[in-house]
Amino acid sequence: MKFFKPVFGILAALFIVSCSNTSNEISKENYKSAVSFMYANYNNKTAFNLNTRVNWFKDNSGCWFVDYSKDVKQYKTVSFGSDEVVPLFDHAKLAESLNKIEGVEVTKETLSLSNIQRVKEGLSFSFKNKSYKVNLTTYELTKQEEKKTKSQNQFESVSPDGKWVAYVKNYNLYIKSTKTNREYQLSRNGKKGYEYASWYGWYDKMEGENGERPKRFYVDWSEDSKWISTDIVDTRNAEKMYLLDWSQDDLYKPALLSYYRGSPGDTTMVKITPVFYNIATKKEVKTNLPTHTHINSVGKRWTEKSGVLLAEIPYRGYQKNEVVQVDLNTRKSKTLITETSKTNIDNFEYRFLEDVQKVLFLSERSGWRQLYLYNLKTDKTRRLTSDNYYVNGIQYIDEKNETIYYLASGKEEGNNPYHQQVYKVNFKGEETLLTPELLHHQVRFSADGKYFADNISSITEPTKTVLREAATGKIIATLTTADISEAESRGYTKPEPFSLTAKDGKTTIYGAFWKPTNFDASKKYPIVDATYTGPHTQRFPKSFDNVFSNQSLAELGFIVVRIDGLGTSGRSKEFHNHSYKDMGNNLEDHVLAIKHLAKKYSWIDVDKVGIYGHSAGGFDTGRALLAFPEFYKVGVASSADHDFRMEKAWWPEMYQGWPVDKTYHEVSNITNASNLQGKLLLAHGGLDDNVNPSATFKLAEALIKADKDFDLLILPSQRHGYSGEHRKYFMKKRWNYFVEHLGNNTPIWNFSWE
Repeated sequence: MKFFKPVFGILAALFIVSCSNTSNEISKENYKSAVSFMYANYNNKTAFNLNTRVNWFKDNSGCWFVDYSKDVKQYKTVSFGSDEVVPLFDHAKLAESLNKIEGVEVTKETLSLSNIQRVKEGLSFSFKNKSYKVNLTTYELTKQEEKKTKSQNQFESVSPDGKWVAYVKNYNLYIKSTKTNREYQLSRNGKKGYEYASWYGWYDKMEGENGERPKRFYVDWSEDSKWISTDIVDTRNAEKMYLLDWSQDDLYKPALLSYYRGSPGDTTMVKITPVFYNIATKKEVKTNLPTHTHINSVGKRWTEKSGVLLAEIPYRGYQKNEVVQVDLNTRKSKTLITETSKTNIDNFEYRFLEDVQKVLFLSERSGWRQLYLYNLKTDKTRRLTSDNYYVNGIQYIDEKNETIYYLASGKEEGNNPYHQQVYKVNFKGEETLLTPELLHHQVRFSADGKYFADNISSITEPTKTVLREAATGKIIATLTTADISEAESRGYTKPEPFSLTAKDGKTTIYGAFWKPTNFDASKKYPIVDATYTGPHTQRFPKSFDNVFSNQSLAELGFIVVRIDGLGTSGRSKEFHNHSYKDMGNNLEDHVLAIKHLAKKYSWIDVDKVGIYGHSAGGFDTGRALLAFPEFYKVGVASSADHDFRMEKAWWPEMYQGWPVDKTYHEVSNITNASNLQGKLLLAHGGLDDNVNPSATFKLAEALIKADKDFDLLILPSQRHGYSGEHRKYFMKKRWNYFVEHLGNNTPIWNFSWE
């Protein structure tokens, strides 16, 4: 007995420890906590001022914003010059005045105003879709009559000088003199399916077997009214994608819908041809601008010189872009910029600086996205920025002072490469850092470029919103600060960033993970990969307004992780190229990262790995369970492009390449359906006209033929994004899918969304 007693005690203790390490039972309280971290509860319950939108007065006198807290919502303002933050108005007095005129109960806490502007008497604003003016001395309200504007015919366009009206008749372009009413026919070859002065609507639906494309009209007058630019839209050989609308309660047969949409490699697509007309001669002016498909049509913009325009020409396959100057007076054209890539060009951008006759553009020709300046007078191009970092975008151009304000990442030593800062550079290439804080900066410039609002943060550093002087970056006022004390009082801790070496053995990659508020380090937690490899975007959560983005799912007993592996955007061209023609392997770095975390933290259960994603993230989810079936055990793939050959043409051709080759077959989730071992939920909106549901149905068919157990959810009335009750329903299904199949718990269906 002396021998068995201690052994029995040890075994009992081990049993208790084992149970405590594997059982993370959940209750309605967990669901209540999950709901509290959803976006709808920002600025009213859980968190305040995570990201403050600053609004500029049109007279350039200052700005206004809303400062939120648990008990008070205050409209505040800063007047340029005084730089002091003060209340925009007396909230109690304005609420009282609105009560009198509206006849409804309005309190200072529930004021909800928009379109606020300074006027002579005080302020103008909108409240409950009505316009008012308030005298800030007397708080007398004046209801503004809605300005009755003459209804504009959307199928006509009046020239800037008012002398001509352009319109379409029998698929041809006409103009008419407003003085004499005389009509002139400019084009003569138009017919159904080959339509002048039209435009291609990406989401244009046709109803029924032989439904008509919605009527479209487009012309672009030159500023001097002497020229018209427009397009011919050719749908004669274009193929369609189809949808069945089962959602109408009064129909007992589905409605057939279709829309023109090309798939990768298709030649049967909508074609767009640019055309131009001389108003004086009433004749078309021929150019050498090409006819392209709807995914790479020619973009055009007039210059101030009569009859001269700039055209951007993207070539199919996205390996070449040109900016061309076209002179309709001489019928000559000149190529100003030629951009080429052995992989792809997906972020080319240019601005024409009319006053100085220069073209500012963003290019990755050096291996990093940088600012370049082309001089039309000298025909020379020079790089303005200093390389080895990534320019995210142009914020403001001061042509008079030859200064460009821009956002860039990865330039400052010691800063996370995903955190962007504000810089300025002059035409000589002299760069100045305007935001020295080594954090992420989300900015908005005033219309005159003299000021910018700056939300400064990271996922571990709460947002501080400030007003800065653009020329120097000097902070002239602090507007708001983020407050998550309510969440922290319930045990919330901020997500934790991490880094590791990528699959190439040399590059540092980044991620972050979320823990539940009732986290217990003595337990084991399943881990869920919240994925979207893009590859045109990023997953690393850069700013504090992302601090709760994955907390809801974590509250149900999971560690949730977001990872940027090789192949996503915003770093070097070499980094991005890892995904080109190889999108099926984007998840290798995710597997490495999760294994890295599990090795570092004993409370991560690497045998219980889940994954979810929407759209491209839905493809990742399917790919994860089919390409890494021993690693990923549970997945929820929503609105996914499971086979790129069935997708809209531009996205796969950009990243998987053109023409279509065997790699499309190799990375298809449908092709690899027989590999499924884990639990997979497929979800799709029945009316998704962005990512057609067909690939989800085809994957389901392949899984059935492979005798694989899976689940399928179709939301009949939903498009690519889910909204309202349908979104809540899907969220509930996704949460509970992980609760049941990854957490091994009993899911709860009837919980409150409040």
